[in-house]
Amino acid sequence: MPTNRGDSPKSAADHGPACDQRRHSVRPVLAFFGNHPELDPAMPPILTFPISEIYVPAKRAKTLDPEKVQALAEDILENGQKVPIRLHEGKGRYVLQEGLHRLEALRALGEESIQG
Repeated sequence: MPTNRGDSPKSAADHGPACDQRRHSVRPVLAFFGNHPELDPAMPPILTFPISEIYVPAKRAKTLDPEKVQALAEDILENGQKVPIRLHEGKGRYVLQEGLHRLEALRALGEESIQG
């Protein structure tokens, strides 16, 4: 944070690996770590969904990289799921919009639910 002495703002490296320059607002970053409606009421709450009820469109499934799934599964084992997946409801099921590798990593770990 700049001070009145003309200091420049800290870079992402100064904040550590958790800082993402694309998300410079505190609100979205904190919302990923739980439901914080007091920060942004427009932010949808993070819910838990059964993995077995999530449909992955064929076009999205073609982008699956098994090596990325393995690396992500190892990271999730150590640190838990950090970022929820994005879904929408369609024809009585949940349709994956974003988070294929997170979904498949949790499926590979034998999990039955995922945050979205």
